[in-house]
Amino acid sequence: MRRIVIPALVLAVGACKEEAPPPVYQAVPVESRDIVVSARASGAIEPDTLVEVKSKASGEITEILVETGQLVPRGTLMVQVDRRQARNTAAQAEANLEVARARLQNAEAQRHRSEELFKSQSITQTEYETAVLDHANAKANVVNAEVAVENASIQLGDTEIRAPMTGTIITKLVERGAVISSPTTAASGGTVLLTMADLGLVRVRTLIDETDIGKIQPGQRATVTVDAYPNQPFDGEVLKVEPQAETQQNVTMFPVLVRINNRNGLLKPGMSAEVEVHIGRREGVLAVPNTALRTERDVASAAEVLGLSPEDVQARLAVAPAQGAAPNGSASLGGAARDTGTAKAGRTMTTPDGREIPLPEGVTEAQVRAAFAKLRSGGELSDAERAVMQKMRAAMGNRGGGRARAQSSDYQFGGQYIVFTLKDGTPTPVRIRTGLTDLEYSEVTEGLQAGDSVLTLPSASLIQSQQEFRQRINN
Repeated sequence: MRRIVIPALVLAVGACKEEAPPPVYQAVPVESRDIVVSARASGAIEPDTLVEVKSKASGEITEILVETGQLVPRGTLMVQVDRRQARNTAAQAEANLEVARARLQNAEAQRHRSEELFKSQSITQTEYETAVLDHANAKANVVNAEVAVENASIQLGDTEIRAPMTGTIITKLVERGAVISSPTTAASGGTVLLTMADLGLVRVRTLIDETDIGKIQPGQRATVTVDAYPNQPFDGEVLKVEPQAETQQNVTMFPVLVRINNRNGLLKPGMSAEVEVHIGRREGVLAVPNTALRTERDVASAAEVLGLSPEDVQARLAVAPAQGAAPNGSASLGGAARDTGTAKAGRTMTTPDGREIPLPEGVTEAQVRAAFAKLRSGGELSDAERAVMQKMRAAMGNRGGGRARAQSSDYQFGGQYIVFTLKDGTPTPVRIRTGLTDLEYSEVTEGLQAGDSVLTLPSASLIQSQQEFRQRINN
């Protein structure tokens, strides 16, 4: 029994080793395609300008001359308030003004007589000064009466509520016979009679997730659709992004206002709307699948999947251009230094793309050239050669890191990534810069050219699980 069980276990382990599936990857050509990125959200149509109409005069409403939905020009009489009290006040003010003017005439005549009598010393200084004071008081009374007449005229005009702008009556909140209060006298702020809006311009207030809000900018084009006209999209423009976030169901979102031209009057306040903000569009640009993109953190695991040495891959990337491969992908990132015969003054060497890089202390150009030559031939680097390439990588990082960070801030979309391409049938790491990206593809701005192929690899978590599976089998 013991001689039967042990071979069975060995066979089972061998079968498991043979059945462990290798990671799946595929060579995908770099081709031109269109990339469209947009953000979608829902909201409601609301007027761009909304005005609450109130009356400065208090009293009973005697007439309402407008209805909801009516387009009213600026200055049109809309509501009439009882004028009797205001009219009586105006008449009283006019009468007081006439009395004040008559008293002023008498005071002027008295001042002239007092002046003549004072010159002939027929009256005392005190009597003369009294006459001058009475004339000044009469003059002030005339001014007060004139102000009262003007205020009474304004109050009489306030009984006529006219349209403050050209717009549409949205709501009518009072009816004839209602008694209203003025916002200038009532602590409650007065009675709202009507609401009107300019529906020539409307807007949609929508909430967009914080992960997309960084891509939304004022002035971007947007498309708005409503259920009433499903086959007729409306063109809009992002007006602004509100600075204060709102949280709904533990999701942080920012309000975005989209303005729409509504000169035909089809859009009504309150309509449900779907908004699509056009963040970016690229037509006929080189693009690669997002599954082919690798960062510095997961490039080592990708190298192991492809059967490459992570140290060799890092060594190739150490001397790669900071922003990507040479233009149009003409230079391999693993290429050797240009054979100029002698090193540049100041311990530097020249890369295939014409850049001068410093040589670290204790590293010669011959050592670097020999390591590159071995990499091109597909050989394995020795420990000493790997140490040389590590020093070169550290020197390049200190020299170009700040510049790379500064350049990356110039791009709103995309960033710097690493892809594996097939060069002479061998997977080779290449630094690239991406632009606009959607959920599937990313625009390539530097590092590749049409006709290149990139390798799409599994996700980092899948690669790690496969490595752990193989390790368990080996153990």
